[in-house]
Amino acid sequence: MAGMWMAELSERSGVPVATIKFYLREKLLPAGKATGATRASYDEGHVHRLRLIRALVGVGGLGLDRVHAVLAAVDDTKADLHEVLASAHQQLSPLPESEVSEESRRQVAALVRRKRWQLQPEGRHSEALAAALDAMTAAGQPLDLPSLTTYADAAAMVAEAEIESMSTAMDREDAAIYAVTGTVLAEPVLLALRRMAQEHHSNRRFSTS
Repeated sequence: MAGMWMAELSERSGVPVATIKFYLREKLLPAGKATGATRASYDEGHVHRLRLIRALVGVGGLGLDRVHAVLAAVDDTKADLHEVLASAHQQLSPLPESEVSEESRRQVAALVRRKRWQLQPEGRHSEALAAALDAMTAAGQPLDLPSLTTYADAAAMVAEAEIESMSTAMDREDAAIYAVTGTVLAEPVLLALRRMAQEHHSNRRFSTS
């Protein structure tokens, strides 16, 4: 396909021209092919990259530094598909605002050993989970390891189905988009289903009508 000017790139990607120029300045988007002193043409690769950036920023809510980290993994030809997915997922987990307790860290480590999960050492997910456990303890609702394992079993079943649905031939950028949109947009679905299931089981156990 022939190259396109920035106005067409904006129309095709749904990203405003001013935002595209910002991404170019921040080196999130590769420069186009120069066709003159002040003009450049763009191709399908730019459309695809803009869709990825929009997913990372708009859906994932990531800052520029974290977007750069995901794009670096996508562009690293030595990285396999798992590393691309892991990079995108890791950036979705926020770093705790305060230091997490050693007790919660030990509980998370015990869960990982019990489940035999293969995870990145000192990854964001483990810290995010430990912070969540601290918050539950502070609220007077501590979660013990058996209960945490129940949650982990349910999450593992969902995650396995999601990963199995992916093609091993998936494009690297598509994989990163899937990791972000599939995770962020599906989480409200999981939350709603959990609450519906709780209502159902509460009705069966406690209702007198």
